[in-house]
Amino acid sequence: MSDPVITAAAHQVLTALTSDKVPVVKTFFDRATFTATHVVHDPATRAAAVIDSVMEYDPAAGRTGHHLAQEIVDYVRGHDLKLEWLLETHVHADHLSAAPWIQEQLGGKLAIGADIVRVQDIFGKLFNAGTRFARDGSQFDHLFHDGETFMLGSIPAIALHVPGHTPADMAYVIGDAAFIGDTLFMPDYGTARADFPGGDARALYRSIRRLLSLPARTRLFLCHDYKAPGRDTFAWETTVGAEREHNVHVHDGVGEDEFVAMRTGRDATLSMPGLLMPSVQVNMRGGHLPEAEENGTRYIKIPIDRV
Repeated sequence: MSDPVITAAAHQVLTALTSDKVPVVKTFFDRATFTATHVVHDPATRAAAVIDSVMEYDPAAGRTGHHLAQEIVDYVRGHDLKLEWLLETHVHADHLSAAPWIQEQLGGKLAIGADIVRVQDIFGKLFNAGTRFARDGSQFDHLFHDGETFMLGSIPAIALHVPGHTPADMAYVIGDAAFIGDTLFMPDYGTARADFPGGDARALYRSIRRLLSLPARTRLFLCHDYKAPGRDTFAWETTVGAEREHNVHVHDGVGEDEFVAMRTGRDATLSMPGLLMPSVQVNMRGGHLPEAEENGTRYIKIPIDRV
C-alpha cells in the first residue's frame, strides 16, 4: 500500500511555515523515567506550551514530587513566557503527568487527543474505576481531533492522530517542530512498542509513515530516550530526514508486514514498565490522583492475577 499522507489541512499549515516562524524549544529530561518534557514557545509573542510533563513518583514509599515540574515553572516565569497549552501526546504508561500541578502555577489549557475516551474505557474497566470515573475526556480542557489546527502565538500548529502505541496517541506539529510522543525514538534505537491494551503494530507503522511524510527538514522531538548501545549521551531531537534514512526499525524501504513481524516479535520479549499501574491510573484522569477514600487517603490499585 502507499504511504499514509498528511491531510490537506496539515499541508496548509506546513506551507505557511517560514524561517521567522521557528519555535524555541527547551527540553527537561527526567533520567528516572527517561522522559523528555518539551517547553516550546513563540519568540515573537512569548506564547508557550508544555508537552508531556513529569511528576516524580516513588512506588516503594507512595510519594509524589514536583522538582522537575518546578524547574519548568521557573523556566517559564524566568523567560517571561505565557503558558497557553499543556499538551499530552497520550496516556503515558511510564511516568505520571505533572500537568495539573503546572496548570495551577501557570494557567493554560490541558489537552489530549479525542480518542482518550477509548483509553479511559479500556483502563476504567481494568482498574474497576467505578461510576465516579468519567470516561468522556472531561478531565481535560480540550480534546484535539485529527487535523485540528491551532496557533501558538503567531506560529501555526496542527494536531495529528498517530495511533498504534496506544489508540489515542497525538503528534503536535508547531511550526517546523513536531512533538511525536511515543511513536519513534532516535534513529539508532527504533520505534515504540505496540503491545499495550488497544495498541496495534500495523496502525503504528502507518502512523509513523504518516509522520515521515512531513518535510525532511522537520525537527522531531521525542518523548523518551534510552541510549542505544554504543551511544553515551541521551538525545531527544532528530529530523524526518534522519529517521527516514537511518531508523533501525522503519527506515525507507521497510514494508508494513516486515515491520509488524519485527515489532510483534520484539514486544513479546519486553517486560511491562515499572510504573505502568500508577501511571495509567493517574494519566487517564488527566494527571489527577484517584479520589481520596473515606479515610482521606488516595490509593493506587494493582490488579492481581488478571489474564
